[in-house]
Amino acid sequence: MGRFLAALGRAGTLVAEHAGQLGLLAWHIGVACVRLRVLSRDILRQLYIIGIQSIPIVLIAAALIGVVTSQQGGYQMQSQIPLYVMGSVVVESVILEMGPVLTAIVMIGRVGARITAELGTMKVSEQMDALQSVGRDPVEILAAPRVLAMIISMPLLVSLANLVGITTGMISAQYTLGLGSETFFYGARLFWHSYDMFYSLMKALVFGAAIPLIAVHMGLRTTGGAEGVGRTTTHSVVFMTLTILVLDALFPPLFLN
Repeated sequence: MGRFLAALGRAGTLVAEHAGQLGLLAWHIGVACVRLRVLSRDILRQLYIIGIQSIPIVLIAAALIGVVTSQQGGYQMQSQIPLYVMGSVVVESVILEMGPVLTAIVMIGRVGARITAELGTMKVSEQMDALQSVGRDPVEILAAPRVLAMIISMPLLVSLANLVGITTGMISAQYTLGLGSETFFYGARLFWHSYDMFYSLMKALVFGAAIPLIAVHMGLRTTGGAEGVGRTTTHSVVFMTLTILVLDALFPPLFLN
């Protein structure tokens, strides 16, 4: 029992430490933005790396999401309920859940891990110390542009993912179930709420803030040379993935009920 309580105490201390450091990091980034200390060219560069270069993989994932949702829904619903309900199943599944969450998972692997590895390498190679020695703030130069670029990019990427997922779902339903586009969208309109798109983009905004904050935070905590960079990057990916899943679980009771 004593060992269990000690381990629980260490885990609680670690969680509180991470939470405190994340809060301070978010505060420093906010102050840097308010004081206009973040260069626009750094934000534009990160927008290209984080946003534009991520479009192909996001669209591929979204296309597969639409196809899988349509085919599995059609398999479960044939001969039981009218096929036009498939339109609502695909649209609501993609917009409310699959589009934002799968896009966030893709961005964790492509962008979140990269940010942690980049900043972690700079930390262990003492490039952070070099910046501070010449009076430059690493948060303003390295952290804030990445966080802002991700916050801007995620709603746009999720919107594209939603559009592509619905389109491929409609095409898949047409070829596998014989469901025409008019019937598909008739079913989609039956259960559509205008709030659904806002809910999807709100998820994208929250995920877009959480992923780079955690990635930057873990990168700045890196120690131990190349081995430490690999270890911290792995922990960062796990931490980001669990955070996205927890946030996703909190959204329905907070914003749908």
